[in-house]
Amino acid sequence: MIVSVYRFHGLISRERADELLAGTEGAYLIRESQRQPGTHTLALRFGGQTLNYRLFYDGKHFVGEKRFESVHDLVTDGLITLYIETKAAEYIAKMTTNPIYQHLGYTSLLRDKITHQLNQTRSEPKKVTFQQDEKISPSPLSRRTTIKDGPEKHCNYEKIHNFKVHTFRGPHWCEYCANFMWGLIAQGVRCSDCGLNVHKQCSKLVPSDCQPDLRRIKKVFSCDLTTLVKAHNTPRPMVLDICIKEIEHRGLKSEGLYRVSGFTEHIEDVRLAFDRDGEKADISANMYPDINIIAGALKLYLRDLPIPVITYDVYSKFIQAAKITDPDSRLEAVHDGLLQLPPAHYETLRYLMTHLKRVTMHEKDNYMNSENLGIVFGPTLMRPPDLNTLTTLNDMRYQKLIVQLLIEHEDILF
Repeated sequence: MIVSVYRFHGLISRERADELLAGTEGAYLIRESQRQPGTHTLALRFGGQTLNYRLFYDGKHFVGEKRFESVHDLVTDGLITLYIETKAAEYIAKMTTNPIYQHLGYTSLLRDKITHQLNQTRSEPKKVTFQQDEKISPSPLSRRTTIKDGPEKHCNYEKIHNFKVHTFRGPHWCEYCANFMWGLIAQGVRCSDCGLNVHKQCSKLVPSDCQPDLRRIKKVFSCDLTTLVKAHNTPRPMVLDICIKEIEHRGLKSEGLYRVSGFTEHIEDVRLAFDRDGEKADISANMYPDINIIAGALKLYLRDLPIPVITYDVYSKFIQAAKITDPDSRLEAVHDGLLQLPPAHYETLRYLMTHLKRVTMHEKDNYMNSENLGIVFGPTLMRPPDLNTLTTLNDMRYQKLIVQLLIEHEDILF
């Protein structure tokens, strides 16, 4: 199909534009709209008729989601799309009904990658086991999680793909339906965490099986929690494990632990070390003698999560639970909220509360009881979705109470 252009024609009617473009398939012109003076319309000849589109410009030209450096590129891409949608509409409608996703491409690679990771971890198996506490009568609160010595099991957490519009250079095929991805730019979407390439319409059908690639994870801090643990094949973020291990080794009796601030510059150094070196980051006493720096780095990590440990989705459930006056009913409500957390968030919170319970066991030395730790960690672990200042201030006492309850009752809540 030949694309030809007639230059800007000023204020002309649709009828006049139709006359100028008649007989030349793929021809287009730009005119000022008579219906809305001051705005511009792209008139395009396709399929024996003239199509009119409102034309916008914000540094790039666009009539829909895609933005182009030139109107000529916009028209070329539009003609390709119109042609395919017209000539292959039935095929497009059927192309997602028999996907090759479960048999080829990304899923096979994912299966191979997981098998490889499992083979690597079998030599040093860590295990998380769940057992019933015989001292507690059976109830929803009687499930306890016990950490055994040794490596953790493979964590098969679900994670949705992080799809973003992508422009592919050269021919590309969808890894869900195996069909061609057409257009000049923004032909489809790519998962920024694992690299899966699919049509935009196919992205709605892809299951939540993203397996992030470490090469695509550019940092540790400010990275989505589930993304990080899946990329490293761990049940919890490495920052949590490494910092808690260091704190419990040399800092449980430190006065004001988690309340006293370390030097901001040194905390920033720890953050950079994790982003640069990952699990090999050196946070030993030789590097950072002040344990408050390590505690501060752990708080910073939790505070910088794009989705808090207690997620936005369940925030209101925990706040409402904190407002319940009956102690037993309140614990039941908190427990119900915990069960709605994503697995990686649940495990992170469980491990942190177990640690903070151990911190309170040294209250005579560190002066940090569950209430004090609730004040420190409440706003760190849970934030209101709307970030309204008044809401945040009003909710602070409930945030404190939730963390206090999680610490005091960690043995029956988790």
